[in-house]
Amino acid sequence: MSYLRGTMNKIALIAEYNPTSETHIATNRALEHSAKYLDIPITAEWISTEDLTPQLFDKFQGIWVGTGSPYKNMPKTLSAIQFARENGVPTLATCGGFQHLIIELARNVLGFEDAEHGEYNPNASRLFISELTCSLAGRDMNIELEPGSQVNTMYGSANVQEKYYCNFGVNPNHIDDIKNSQFRVAGSDDESKIRIIELPGHRFFIGTLFVPQAQSTPERPHPLINGFISAVAESQVS
Repeated sequence: MSYLRGTMNKIALIAEYNPTSETHIATNRALEHSAKYLDIPITAEWISTEDLTPQLFDKFQGIWVGTGSPYKNMPKTLSAIQFARENGVPTLATCGGFQHLIIELARNVLGFEDAEHGEYNPNASRLFISELTCSLAGRDMNIELEPGSQVNTMYGSANVQEKYYCNFGVNPNHIDDIKNSQFRVAGSDDESKIRIIELPGHRFFIGTLFVPQAQSTPERPHPLINGFISAVAESQVS
């Protein structure tokens, strides 16, 4: 790996920031853990979805679409995700961010322009994200990683355990649509549901329904966040 030493790597944290949110606090801390561990200088800024503009990527080299949906502005969020996907911008999306990654995939890659999220429009005819029959909030679950996937390489393990905070996930009726797309289902749990997706060929474009930052510590920064920060730094030298 090669980085431009001394170069500040700027990350946009896209969500409705709440300074008392357990997951937002964990996000800030996890970034600090990984940056110190990797010796990569970073700066991160929380940006509300209603404040997103096309100039976002003039300032930031990576985006983390975070927890805390529903967002104030879904269209702007999806536009930012689409730009990052199409232009090789390192992107990590966790929990609510993962859910919006799925909606962007459904609308702009799979062609389901009416794909909806049940938290915004529960009566929509084509829900790609729906309320889970059994909430994952507060649960730690085992996840089986797809051999040869990017996340499998980062974890260095075939099975991991992660923490969830969500009540919404991929609608089972559309799992096959996602599996048959250009995206890879990189992780699934004991219930055989989609928990991690990644875009092969992209520098870093990964979504997790769980919250990896909740597992990060100074002694053991989370491997996915290490990978994300490394990808942001590497993007400035290529």
